[in-house]
Amino acid sequence: MATNRGEVRPQGAAKEYGRRGGDSVVAAIREAITRGEFAPDQRLVESDLSDRFDTSRSAVRSALLQLTEEGLVEREQNRGARVRSVSLDEAVEICEVRMMLEGLCAAKAAERATAEEVDELRSIGTRMEALVSEGNVLGYSEANQLLHRRIRELSEQATAEAVLERLRAQSVRHQFRLALQPGRPSVSLPEHLAIIDAIAAHDPAAAEAAMRTHLGSVIEALREASQTVGSMRF
Repeated sequence: MATNRGEVRPQGAAKEYGRRGGDSVVAAIREAITRGEFAPDQRLVESDLSDRFDTSRSAVRSALLQLTEEGLVEREQNRGARVRSVSLDEAVEICEVRMMLEGLCAAKAAERATAEEVDELRSIGTRMEALVSEGNVLGYSEANQLLHRRIRELSEQATAEAVLERLRAQSVRHQFRLALQPGRPSVSLPEHLAIIDAIAAHDPAAAEAAMRTHLGSVIEALREASQTVGSMRF
């Protein structure tokens, strides 16, 4: 857990990760940050992370260096590492880059998706509808991430997918916060269904346009949220 100073303290439940090393430590800390288990600007203490993720301090140190390169962590001289916060302007820039690349991926997915893959996307869309009806915000956010990931994978655009995966970790925090905004899932749901419909129709232009419309809506929602709660950092 976090102390009053914002430091990470070990949690017994975290032992479920088991003894880790190398890439698995990077993945575990990255996932904890993207899921909001560590707050923006929160200190990341090597000894605490070592205990929490049941690994060596050297493995934690290497993981923090990699996550610094990914833009999730920042290191300050004589102060150690902390979770890097993302300003509203940066969040908007990320979405603008995503708009271009995910639009391409949606178009390529429309060209290449098989009947079985279309059925899979339809299934995700149906689940998203059910989650909105249930008011399950966390489940909807996870289904949202799954849909975007599958579209990237179906596009077979390896370079775009690699860049987007790098951006995903920085953007998932504000995506979840947006999902918490009253009525936001009900707004984004038809946008996602329109993307699925265009891919199912094998219409690349419509798929790209639907994806760009959706991410444009995300940018608008970010700006509206910032006006409501003031200076936003994620």
